[in-house]
Amino acid sequence: MNREAVIAEALDLLDEVGLDAVSTRKLAKRLNVEQPSLYWYFRTKKDLLAAMAEAAMAPHATAPLPTPDDDWRAWFADNTRSFRRTLLMRRDGARLHAGSTPTGDLDRIRRKMDFLVASGVPERDAQTAMLAASRFVVGSVLEEQAETDPGASADLPADLPVIDHESAFEAGLALILNGLAHRVSPAAVPVCSS
Repeated sequence: MNREAVIAEALDLLDEVGLDAVSTRKLAKRLNVEQPSLYWYFRTKKDLLAAMAEAAMAPHATAPLPTPDDDWRAWFADNTRSFRRTLLMRRDGARLHAGSTPTGDLDRIRRKMDFLVASGVPERDAQTAMLAASRFVVGSVLEEQAETDPGASADLPADLPVIDHESAFEAGLALILNGLAHRVSPAAVPVCSS
């Protein structure tokens, strides 16, 4: 048994029982070890959850970084969608991620920020947009994962629109992008010739 095996089994447990039911007792039982042996790898359950959150983000954390030739709008949209897809891969993925600090991903975040600034996005606006998009994604996925019975909408009034999570997410992302586009330096916006 090693740290990675414990994290992998903890993520499998999460997918099976949900975040509220994840416990070191259940994890130890799945690993066929005594509960105190888990403390060799994680001093507290909070430490275990932080490691789980970091490992669950691996698909997004290994996505390609932007290149100077990338269109900032397309990259920003793809990056935000990648984050959403990653959170949706795990049961309670948004709850697991919420409140975590991406300390292992700080270099990647800096490179993303540098790309936005080099693309003409003012630094403070780039920071705010990345934070707003992150929180928007977590909130969207939280709502999506909290919906336990999609058929329950039959009890709602007929004139209440049905929430399509994908469309609602894309509409919100477009609003963030369109708002940010108004903040970009005019010199950085490519001129289209006819």
